[in-house]
Amino acid sequence: MRGLPYLPALAIALVAVACADDSVGEDPPIEVTTGVGGASSGTTSSSTSGQATSSSTGTGGEGPGGLGPPYPIVLAHGFFGFEEFAGLDFATYFYEVKEHLAENGEPLVYTPAVDPFNDSSYRGAQLYEHVEAILAETGHQKVILIGHSQGGLDARVVAHDHPERVAAVVTFATPHQGTPVADVVLKLVSDPNLQSLVNDLVNLVGAPLYDAVGNETAVTKPMHLFSQPGIAAFNAAYPDAPGVFYASVTGRTDRHLGGQACAPDESVPFVTKYATVLDPTDPLLWVSEAICDGNGSIPNDGLVRAADAKRGVFWGCVPADHLDQVGHLLGDDPGLGNSFDHRDFFRGLVQHLRSEGY
Repeated sequence: MRGLPYLPALAIALVAVACADDSVGEDPPIEVTTGVGGASSGTTSSSTSGQATSSSTGTGGEGPGGLGPPYPIVLAHGFFGFEEFAGLDFATYFYEVKEHLAENGEPLVYTPAVDPFNDSSYRGAQLYEHVEAILAETGHQKVILIGHSQGGLDARVVAHDHPERVAAVVTFATPHQGTPVADVVLKLVSDPNLQSLVNDLVNLVGAPLYDAVGNETAVTKPMHLFSQPGIAAFNAAYPDAPGVFYASVTGRTDRHLGGQACAPDESVPFVTKYATVLDPTDPLLWVSEAICDGNGSIPNDGLVRAADAKRGVFWGCVPADHLDQVGHLLGDDPGLGNSFDHRDFFRGLVQHLRSEGY
């Protein structure tokens, strides 16, 4: 199972192989996966370090009419993400998370798909269309957005543009300050002709696998977003919205405990339970982990440095590389001696949000 081609690592590999226009077309219909059963309904429609804005009541400020908490949970996938891989209903991005949450009393969990290869302004607009459909379906006034990797940036776009619709944003291993991997990749493919070739290659590979892949998708767009200039522009354009609660958590790998970089602002049981657990890096992330590691002592998850994943209230680091965090591949074991369970992690995260009134 280690060779399945639906991972962020493959996108990076495609760029490297290619090395040896921003107009947007009509959006495809939005498919909203409703609740744990996975039934779909078609609908169509639209800086700073980011200090936390918290509300102990979990109300998230004033919003439109509708049901209050507990709010529906929306899991936003990352770069190279999907709802179902190649039409296989068991091969989901958040592997078995929705089902696990339903078994533990959380039926209103949604995993909408957005363009797997685009910048977060574009993806965030797509995610908002899903949010509106979910609110219309459930009758609630707000959602909780939990974003993995780039999904956290998408969630920030939604919260910034539509704070009345968002109670909380939790980001997991999101590159809020970029990733050195993107800067390296962009240096490798600095020639615009090579970038075009990479985008064409990704479309060719991705089209049979993703309904969301179309003529306007471009793997180099998120690479620019994750670069230092790109993320600086994004942070300036999308500061945190007043009245929305922001929190973050990330992963650590390479058998590193994290040190000061993983010291939490607030200790939470679903993270601290893994305080002494170590994670061996997945072979697919060996190269990117070495890039992130720099001098050999920088805590990271193989794609995102711990220090770059902080936003709002920081809950610390779990022993999971960027793939382990959501159960790639197909629920594969995180490694010898590692007791981390991504399903249990998400259950603990949601339980904590509920205890805070969300």
